[in-house]
Amino acid sequence: MAAPFCASWRGCCANWRGKPGRVSDIFAELTGAITAGGKSSRFGSDKALALLEGRPLLDHVAHSLESCGLRVLVALPGKYALEGWQTVPDTRPGEGPLAGLEAALGAAIRLRGTGWIAFTGVDLPRLTPDFWRTLAAARTPDALSVQPLDSEGRPQPLAALYHTDLLPRVTALLDARERRLRAAAPAEAVCTVAGIALGVLRNVNTPADLSTLQDEQQ
Repeated sequence: MAAPFCASWRGCCANWRGKPGRVSDIFAELTGAITAGGKSSRFGSDKALALLEGRPLLDHVAHSLESCGLRVLVALPGKYALEGWQTVPDTRPGEGPLAGLEAALGAAIRLRGTGWIAFTGVDLPRLTPDFWRTLAAARTPDALSVQPLDSEGRPQPLAALYHTDLLPRVTALLDARERRLRAAAPAEAVCTVAGIALGVLRNVNTPADLSTLQDEQQ
């Protein structure tokens, strides 16, 4: 895999390596957050509980974030069970991942103060700890979000890092009826990361997508 590089939409930026001597603590500094409040309309049933290799998609995604110092699941209370995760309610049910991000940012601030969250949905079962480590290492002092580029060079905001300083902006966007997750951070504050391993960003939107992933493992 080519070495990942980070470039903001203002130009190149140097990779962030954290405080001296604390690179190994990257995960401890992150709040892992999964939003599981989607309607799964294209899937036809609860996507979070759909099985891949004998395990729910939600479990696959949670595994990639299990080393985070704090983990929050945005979902209806009692709907899912993840050991070691704190469930927080989706304060704007049915309004999409931007609303899930608002809930996750708010929870992170209440539980640990300002910092970064590693945010994703339930439909990216090929995410890995190394993926999140790569994004965390690419942070820069002026960045508010770090987003991977897919194979076609497009930023993927549903598997990304967001700083809690974005909460007022996200709330204002939702109040103004904006629902696009890519609007969460201003373009000049987004750092993008290329060189992500092929397949890591594969998502599951339909039963056919899930079947394809299953077949690839056989």
